[in-house]
Amino acid sequence: MPYSSAVSKDCNAFLPWLEQKAGTEISSKLSIGHSTCGRSLFASDFIREGECLLKVPYSVHLTPDKIIPALESLLTADVSNIVRLAVVLLAEKKLGQDSTWASYVNSLPLCEDMHNTIFWSKDELEMVRPSSVYRETFDQKVCIEKEFYVIKHALGHFPQIFGTCTLLDFMYAYSIVGSRAWGTSKGLSLVPFADFLNHGVSKSFLLSDDDKEISEVIADRDYTIGEEVMIRYGKFPNSTLLLDFGFTLKDNIYDQVQILIGIPKLDHLFKEKLELLHKYSMPTDTKNSKLSSSEFSFTLREVKSTQGKGKGIPQSLRAFARILSANSNEELKNMSLEASNGDGRLARRPLNDKQRELYAHDILHLHINNIIEIYNSSIKSLDLVGSDPPHCKSLLRRDMARNLLTGELRVLRSAHSWLKSYCKIFSRI
Repeated sequence: MPYSSAVSKDCNAFLPWLEQKAGTEISSKLSIGHSTCGRSLFASDFIREGECLLKVPYSVHLTPDKIIPALESLLTADVSNIVRLAVVLLAEKKLGQDSTWASYVNSLPLCEDMHNTIFWSKDELEMVRPSSVYRETFDQKVCIEKEFYVIKHALGHFPQIFGTCTLLDFMYAYSIVGSRAWGTSKGLSLVPFADFLNHGVSKSFLLSDDDKEISEVIADRDYTIGEEVMIRYGKFPNSTLLLDFGFTLKDNIYDQVQILIGIPKLDHLFKEKLELLHKYSMPTDTKNSKLSSSEFSFTLREVKSTQGKGKGIPQSLRAFARILSANSNEELKNMSLEASNGDGRLARRPLNDKQRELYAHDILHLHINNIIEIYNSSIKSLDLVGSDPPHCKSLLRRDMARNLLTGELRVLRSAHSWLKSYCKIFSRI
């Protein structure tokens, strides 16, 4: 991404401030600038693969143990590190320029610049309704609200520090920590300067050395002067990037999609199938706590080839479809017996009844086809929305929604194509 020379005075002053606070050099290879991703780090000198890009001592990490002792004594042991660190950040932010961390706190994005989906309006969330991100956003909001009301009374004992702390204040601090903090021996750490590194195609990531008490980043390749330096936050799909970090990537190779499928209420074997699934603890995703007892969640990943074994489609999903296809108690008993005599996993092998095996996969094929139609409709509606000014927040979020949905649609289409191929090949056997 192109380097921008439009660097604010705050940017120029940030690294000298941090190095003075740390009492040591942080980096001689990187400078702060702006890219299309926002504030970023760029190579200020030629960088060779394997070179250390930065070293940030633990002494200038913002950590949960910096919480006010009097406040700490009022918190229960089950208050998480992310909440504790959010409270530390809130306290420093309320101090304003009187905070010894003011330079760092002022460098953080403003609440109005946060794009995690918990900050989206209801209309904006409608853009991602087909995705699990839609449901998970509401779940995350409820979780954060519960965390806030657990500590709100304790914060009220320190009005001179926290003033009138609102749910939005806490949500902002919580999201800053959730999107920027790294796991360290302190539990969680906000690592100034290092957290200006954006996520991209890179093999580098933040390393922590407890013996030297520093966090560092090693270059994964050569960089020329002025080139943006990136690291990898993790192998995250766009659903995670959007929900937790507030951005998406086009053509994200780690994209995945969560689908829901249940036993039809009118199925004459509804009770028997449900009992069998629960008896053998059918493995599914457990993120969504609001699923009914007859509804199951599975995560699909991209199937690279229609000719392979369908890697990307969970075996548990295909097993679920085989159970759905059963038309008699005898079939269910045979599946249960096979699981008991085998490794305990239900319906993992192709059914002996060829037509029943085809029917099971037809169920999946049709179900995924219906989901694809919903995604196509949602993506089409994004293109029908009127034009917005460049860099407009709504335009940016629409692009994020498009990246999310098109990536998940790609995964769905790959599964759809494999299932179609499987049924075609299996019918010839």
